Amino acid sequence: VQLQASGGGTVQAGGSLRLSCAASGRTLSRITTGWFRQAPGKDREFVGNIRRSGSGGSTNYADSVKGRFTISRVNAKSTVYLQMSSLKPEDTAVYYCAVLRPNTNWGTRQMSDFGSWGQGTLVTVSS
Repeated sequence: VQLQASGGGTVQAGGSLRLSCAASGRTLSRITTGWFRQAPGKDREFVGNIRRSGSGGSTNYADSVKGRFTISRVNAKSTVYLQMSSLKPEDTAVYYCAVLRPNTNWGTRQMSDFGSWGQGTLVTVSS
């Protein structure tokens, strides 16, 4: 599967932005998809993920974004979205999407458990 993240931009603190992760080569409805981010000078970190549809499509979020970010999926478009609200300057980062490797627990937050990384999209939150 090939992934393409898009939708980044510059937004003021308190604002909202929606990122998209579009897939080609395989439908995302059958794969757990994760979002990660990497701020300047920092390691890439888990943001959240959405479980494959066949297992209920549950979501899982990092504590830092819980209640502010929402992950959803439109199966017909094979696209996963990251809706970000109440954005803070510390949310500034390059955001990436990736899919869970086969036979891996969907609750993992380890970057190494995900593959097929798309190119990232930059989100800048100004204060």
